[in-house]
Amino acid sequence: MSREHEWVDEEAGPVVRPYAVARGRTKSASSEVDLLAIVVSTGLPAPSKAELGAQHRRLLACVAQKSRPVVEVASDVGLPVGVVRVLLGDLLEHGLVTVRPQRDKAATPTESLLREVINGLRAL
Repeated sequence: MSREHEWVDEEAGPVVRPYAVARGRTKSASSEVDLLAIVVSTGLPAPSKAELGAQHRRLLACVAQKSRPVVEVASDVGLPVGVVRVLLGDLLEHGLVTVRPQRDKAATPTESLLREVINGLRAL
């Protein structure tokens, strides 16, 4: 059985519960890893002290070629977003990925602006 499929039984689905993959942790070690954050591999080798499991390696492979949002990575690897955030926090601590916000919060449209746009569209 390949390393990629070691957690899945073809008929039963996932064999290991998500909380076990994250070692019982529910929060990322870093507050930088939010749902819309963009993640990319640094390309650095894993430090000798890093305890990386199969899912850590899958995440690294997923972000190796291009930067991607956390939610997209979670979808591609088939794990819950909460688990992916925890595992990406581990990778961030070891310097194996970089994380940046998708956009500046100040650049996010305000509710009043969105209402004006909706009203303008309705007027058409």
